[in-house]
Amino acid sequence: MDTTLTFAESLARQAGDLLSGFFRLSGTASMQKADRTVVTEADLAADELIRGAIQAAYPDDQILTEESGIAQYQPGRPMWVIDPLDGTTNFSLGLHTWGVSIARLVDGYPDTAALYFPLFNELYSAQRGQGAWLNQQPLQTSPEDSYGTTAFFSCCSRTFRRYQVSVRYKTRILGAAAYDFCCVARGAAIAGFQASTKIWDIAGGWLILEEAGGFAMLHSGGSPFPYIVQEGFQQTDYPTVMAASPALAEKVRGQLVPRSA
Repeated sequence: MDTTLTFAESLARQAGDLLSGFFRLSGTASMQKADRTVVTEADLAADELIRGAIQAAYPDDQILTEESGIAQYQPGRPMWVIDPLDGTTNFSLGLHTWGVSIARLVDGYPDTAALYFPLFNELYSAQRGQGAWLNQQPLQTSPEDSYGTTAFFSCCSRTFRRYQVSVRYKTRILGAAAYDFCCVARGAAIAGFQASTKIWDIAGGWLILEEAGGFAMLHSGGSPFPYIVQEGFQQTDYPTVMAASPALAEKVRGQLVPRSA
């Protein structure tokens, strides 16, 4: 196994263990950021841990995180894209669906990813061209015809406010964008949609899903990769469709029609 992947997996576990120490079933105090998203003391502690470890092991790489942004973007250098706590609202309410998302981009494309959901003991990892794994076991999406009546469509809470939805699968709102990618990658969900994800929400999950045999695309078509940091990147949304196959992704995309303003 590549040393970068081993490093990412180990770091995701370390951050997950740190977060678990903050987690309480009774809930955790949170604050609202300027963009109205939620942040906790745990987010900031995990962010610091992850940035410090990457700076020590990969001093020439760039780091972009949800909580710290990026110091100075330099095209051509590898860049780590981090969500230190995906599913912060769940975490703050004492719900279990949350985790850590770590991705390393090379030439603008996700090359290595490790996503860890500690309360489920689920470590998802992938390396470009090498496949994806769940707890070190090969990960593969399920064929569309294998779901029967149990298929479900995972989406975010903004989906029904912003889109007219005619997807006929059962709907689940899990509250963590990275976990939606993983649910499709492992064959638990047949498709998914996130209406307002940022780059740190999708960079790791995108690679996990692709390497598991699935497909992701922007609702507008295409991909955000190769990714280039531009002014206002912290406010840029990437509405993303994920599915077990390209044909199914296109079908689901057509069943999500933006509502008029």
